[in-house]
Amino acid sequence: MQERDFKAALFDLDGVVFDTEPQYSVFWGMICREYHPEHPGLEHEIKGSTLTQIYDRWFSGPLEQQRSSITARLDAFEQQMHFDYIAGLEALIADLHNHGVKTAVVTSSNIPKMESVYRHQPRFRELFDAILTSEDFSRSKPHPDCYLTAAERFGLKPEDCVVFEDSFNGLKSGRAAGMRVVGLATTNAVEAIAPYSDIQISDYENVDFTTLCSKL
Repeated sequence: MQERDFKAALFDLDGVVFDTEPQYSVFWGMICREYHPEHPGLEHEIKGSTLTQIYDRWFSGPLEQQRSSITARLDAFEQQMHFDYIAGLEALIADLHNHGVKTAVVTSSNIPKMESVYRHQPRFRELFDAILTSEDFSRSKPHPDCYLTAAERFGLKPEDCVVFEDSFNGLKSGRAAGMRVVGLATTNAVEAIAPYSDIQISDYENVDFTTLCSKL
């Protein structure tokens, strides 16, 4: 297989940079059991959806008035969350930078959420060359807008970029942007994400620039 290098690595946040998905499952499990007891397991179905998408699909009509309360509870929950890196992430980022690869976080999270991240991980911003949040693009995943915006930020073409994603919406977004996609099996099984990604990994241990170039 011919190796293809790349110039930018674009990372989703939850389930890709941070091992936060189990914590969100706890929060949304509580919310879904409270407001949608008729739909067991809903918290797993909405993984990878933005808050707006969740509200539009599951909290419209009579439940729309509950949105502000849920948002406040979510904000309070995120203030107390632990933001632990996926194993091997920091070493991979350092290796990518050593090979001249630009790195960015591309997330549907908003600035208030990111402020919580910065408090818990003061060096977080030093790891990445750019951090794009929901305020930086108008259309959410699975639309490719966010990843195309990140490529433009670096002055690169889509084919020069590799996307790291865990959710179905995120994986589809990277594919729609015309980028190579690495699927993280942190939220969904390898078999489930394989159709939407070029390679699948469980974490970043034993993953580096050379390995990625040989497999993508």
